Amino acid sequence: MRLVFLGTPAFAVPSLHALAAAPDMEVAGVVCQPDRPAGRGGELRAPAVKPAAAELGLPVYQPERIKRPEALAWLEAQAPEALVVVAYGQLLPAAVFNLPRWGAINAHASLLPLYRGAAPIQWAIARGETVTGVTTMRIEAGLDTGPVLLRRETPIGPEETATELSARLAALAAELVLATLRGLAAGTVVPAPQPAAGATLAPLLTRADAAITWSTAAGEIYNRWRGFQPWPGIATTFRGRRLQILACRPASDPPDPERSAGAAPGTLAWTGDRLLAACGEGWLQLDAVQLEGRRPAPGADFARGARLQPGDRLGA
Repeated sequence: MRLVFLGTPAFAVPSLHALAAAPDMEVAGVVCQPDRPAGRGGELRAPAVKPAAAELGLPVYQPERIKRPEALAWLEAQAPEALVVVAYGQLLPAAVFNLPRWGAINAHASLLPLYRGAAPIQWAIARGETVTGVTTMRIEAGLDTGPVLLRRETPIGPEETATELSARLAALAAELVLATLRGLAAGTVVPAPQPAAGATLAPLLTRADAAITWSTAAGEIYNRWRGFQPWPGIATTFRGRRLQILACRPASDPPDPERSAGAAPGTLAWTGDRLLAACGEGWLQLDAVQLEGRRPAPGADFARGARLQPGDRLGA
């Protein structure tokens, strides 16, 4: 089957490698987002798919907008039988996804219709899900609403971060893309409409999503920390300055059961080797933090340097 692959970040690379290595697949070209400024110096950085395609000897096309006429002309010139889309980063217009015989096949990192949108892995963890997976679907108008082709589930580990889960789901997506294309060609994979009920959204993350609400349970805050790795993380304020929580976990026991009862959310307690913050339910152990303008530090070292006073609270 002759293909054009559309993908941009590291998550898409295993799928590209799998397609390029398959004897029954021919990758005619690769489309990814343009190089973007990155880092403090603002130097242009290529997306992960670009060097991967170059190593495979595949032509790379980086249109600013996939909906422009010149992009459609480039795709038509490749004469693909299918488009394979894995975390490309732009919505495809009808003229593009209707171009090839088999349409545009998307590998989405959730069990659709759950977590439609740009950040399904992050939001699934942040909201405490214990199972997720990958779904292949045929792209149509709408945000991840197209008919489902294949689906594979996998458990989410209780301490697994979005970074770790993303690597596992990327490998799963590579397997599922191949199985989907072969099933379509053989007639064993039949598109099935997504159910109208039960759909949830996974919107693009912003810096504002890092803000901690201390009145929620410690486990919920920990889930957000796991889900929002490596960005935007989670953060609060301490004495009017931004404090980023770099590593944390729910505390197995409060610092002092008698004195900690009824502590206001965000109240800090330092036991000498542990820095804890009271939550709406339970306590969160802050293993590593970074105060605005300072270097990262273990929680206990931060508490020692800050000379904590009784009643000091985060987010106050």
